[in-house]
Amino acid sequence: MHDKKSQIKNEIRTKIDRSRDEVFQMIQKLVQIPSVVGQEGEAQEWMVKLYRSVGLRIDRLIPDKTNLVNHPAYFEIGFPYTESRPNIVGIHPGTDLGKSLILNGHIDVVSPEPVETWNGENPWSGRTEGNRLYGRGAADMKSGLLSNFFALKTVLDLGLKPKGKVLLESVIEEEAGGCGGTLALFLSGYKADAMIIPEPLNLRVVTAHPGINYFRIKVYGKTAHAGWSHYGVNAIGKLMKVYERLIQLDQQRAERNRNDLFEKETGRSCNLNIGTFKAGDWPSTVAGWAQLEARISYLPWEKEEDIKKEVEAVVEEVAHGDEWLREHSPHVEWFGWRAQPWVQDPEIPLIRQFRKTAAEVLSDIPEITASTAGLDTRFGSFFGVPSFVFGPTGGLLHSSNEYVELDSVIKTIKVLATFIVDWCDVG
Repeated sequence: MHDKKSQIKNEIRTKIDRSRDEVFQMIQKLVQIPSVVGQEGEAQEWMVKLYRSVGLRIDRLIPDKTNLVNHPAYFEIGFPYTESRPNIVGIHPGTDLGKSLILNGHIDVVSPEPVETWNGENPWSGRTEGNRLYGRGAADMKSGLLSNFFALKTVLDLGLKPKGKVLLESVIEEEAGGCGGTLALFLSGYKADAMIIPEPLNLRVVTAHPGINYFRIKVYGKTAHAGWSHYGVNAIGKLMKVYERLIQLDQQRAERNRNDLFEKETGRSCNLNIGTFKAGDWPSTVAGWAQLEARISYLPWEKEEDIKKEVEAVVEEVAHGDEWLREHSPHVEWFGWRAQPWVQDPEIPLIRQFRKTAAEVLSDIPEITASTAGLDTRFGSFFGVPSFVFGPTGGLLHSSNEYVELDSVIKTIKVLATFIVDWCDVG
């Protein structure tokens, strides 16, 4: 039996090597379909055809907000749930004699703007150069989403039939928090004995991420005609004082929260980022308002309420030191993304088995690490589904000239396909 399984695994790896060109062409085609969060429909229809091509049963799920709002992990993101934004699930039913597995990935991507900074090229090109494929979503995470597909396709093409049920999930709006995607699927009954998400985190096993919150700060000034600007109070300058203090807070928190697990990927364990800054409405008018929006992360041993107090305290500190702001206090509002820290025990049998399987393919046991970004794996903990991330290597995520390393995609597919054999059992 052991020799037979080894032979099967060798056949799987050989077939994947022979499929390299097909894999890369498919990633390129999917990258060429824009699917910015909120506009995922066209790409999801492409995924339906792909899943059907290997005989999977297709389920479409339009999120039902009335089913979401009472869950503790839900938060409002502002996107409507319509027929043009389905979650797609490709189902290999199995025989219930093996353990079941969810292979999850998100179809949505963030905006490619400003497109002028993409080395003069189309951010949806899917251009390849050497070992890299470029384009928005190439790494985050269309290559991982297709790694799931090719892992199961390889197993099925060889005439192997996983005994455990395998669910391929192509979900929406992960970049906006995942409530209408992975959470909606869990709430609709799509569960398994394990879930893997191949986010682009360098062929490492990711078992934790920080808590995440969004907030906005608005400041009011005093409008005046530009010819009499000295009679006005420019809100831009006032909010810049808050901006500078938040940058200091980011550095202070990074120095205070040192942790090897969370620093492995980026050298920082937590971040405070100012993502938008808007002000005024006319060049010839002193800006009467200014607003920034930001994202702050915090570690598992910190409390959400303490993080909020810390941000609000530095805003009050700035206001206290400014005559105008003492009388016209900045307004702090917490909105959108609200994810609790997630930690999965790396010593559970699932992860032990996966690392053993991965070592057969990679000739090395993949490291355990944490992500400093939020992940849909956190939803598994609410439904008793152990989850982790393992995916290809990429660069410049959410930035211009995003890319994925193609060799790492092949390695990811090999590991996932081999794990289907080990975890779900095959006949």
